[in-house]
Amino acid sequence: MSFQTLPGSSDQGERPWWLFALIAIGLVLTAVIALNDLYAQVFSTVITGVGVTIFVTIAGYCIAIAVGLGIALLGLSRSVALRQAARFYVEVIRGIPVLVLLFYIAFVGAPAFVAAYNWILSPMIEAGYARALMVREVSLMWRAIFALGIGYSPFIAEIFRAGIQSVDKGQIEAAKALGLNGRQRFRLVVFPQAIRVIFPPLSNDFVAMTKDSSLVSVLGVADITQMGKVYASGSFRFFETYSIIACIYLLLTVGLSLMLRGFEKRMRRRYQE
Repeated sequence: MSFQTLPGSSDQGERPWWLFALIAIGLVLTAVIALNDLYAQVFSTVITGVGVTIFVTIAGYCIAIAVGLGIALLGLSRSVALRQAARFYVEVIRGIPVLVLLFYIAFVGAPAFVAAYNWILSPMIEAGYARALMVREVSLMWRAIFALGIGYSPFIAEIFRAGIQSVDKGQIEAAKALGLNGRQRFRLVVFPQAIRVIFPPLSNDFVAMTKDSSLVSVLGVADITQMGKVYASGSFRFFETYSIIACIYLLLTVGLSLMLRGFEKRMRRRYQE
């Protein structure tokens, strides 16, 4: 593989020295973990949270995509009320920090959901056909996942809106002339063209959510950061622990960025053929 074809290298053929530097750092870290028992112990403890971090990121992003697409379509609706409701949602949620939203959904939203659930099913609960739900039965991890999804949904909604509006209106009119209904126009004409505009910022948001997934540790969810916090608080090895955590997140985010850039380039070539 030539240097020019490496994801992340510039169009002028500039060698990705930053990538070589990261690879060198990774090799040094691997050697330190292999040769130093303390770093090896920290790594073996922290790495157990990788699965939770990946699951939280993927699940939260799926929620963000679903909600964001729905809000974007509402924002492009012919109804003024629906457009205003979508704009209200985007501006309100976008203005709240993700950490505050995390606490709000975990400790306000979840109890409200449980109360509403029990109230709606109260006749069935009294008749013995259903069981009352308790707040502690709602997983903290799913509260955190839902909060991340809601927190990112307005940004993704704006990405979808901009991508859909970038499609030439003449092609939409041509699809109407061919007799395609609204769903067919979106599926066959609008979305295949919009995805070229949408994919790069969506990729950036996915990488950003991978980093922001560390916020779920404030609820005690056993992700990478939480496992490191528990280990560091007991061993007082803060430098070693957080150095390992930083490197693991760096490995995840850089790996994702390179993979998504490569996919983006292949997708661009496919559309150009």
